[in-house]
Amino acid sequence: MRNITLKSTLYILVVISAIAWFTLAYFGGLDLSKVDDFFGLIPKVVTIDLLVVAVFVKWGWKLKIFRGWLVPFPDLNGSWIGFIYSDWKNPKTGEKPLPIPVMLTVKQSFFHIHCMMLTSEMESSSYSEGFLIEPDRQIKTLAYSYSSKSRLSLNERSIPHDGTAVFKIIEKPKQKLVGRYWTERLTKGEIALEHHAKEILDELPEELGEHPVTEDENRR
Repeated sequence: MRNITLKSTLYILVVISAIAWFTLAYFGGLDLSKVDDFFGLIPKVVTIDLLVVAVFVKWGWKLKIFRGWLVPFPDLNGSWIGFIYSDWKNPKTGEKPLPIPVMLTVKQSFFHIHCMMLTSEMESSSYSEGFLIEPDRQIKTLAYSYSSKSRLSLNERSIPHDGTAVFKIIEKPKQKLVGRYWTERLTKGEIALEHHAKEILDELPEELGEHPVTEDENRR
């Protein structure tokens, strides 16, 4: 897949350069058969190429027309909401929690992606991220490693830790991220998310409800 997109990128740059060369020569009244006229356009053509690349890297890569053949990965920018299904057991009750409301926010550019996961009790921030995209094998995956920390008052039962999350990317019929995670605390679980908004939200939507462990403790 990487080889395909690299070839596509090179072909497009060659076409853009050729169009720029002939257009500048036409409107400048130049004869490209002359060495001085031909090579004299190099600085201008390079400038046009760089401008086109800059626009593409900033905005163009998000357009669906480029998806697959030029841009191998999807645009995941925005806020995703759903639930964590954890095998963690509450040390006070020895029971697994009910599904935990969660939000994943994704900030993505052409060269980088950062993920922040939030529940009402903790937040985790990614520090190593990557896509595995293999259309022929029907594989579309986002994976990242993260550091997680809970509210200070909860450190006794939820200590800071690192972990890894791997999501299958589902684009049709609805955008979803479905995957699993595991941590150095030897806990693991599944996560199911749906795309909620293009903007980055600062806190969980109220309709998701409270963290089930917090809710149980508040009842006591």
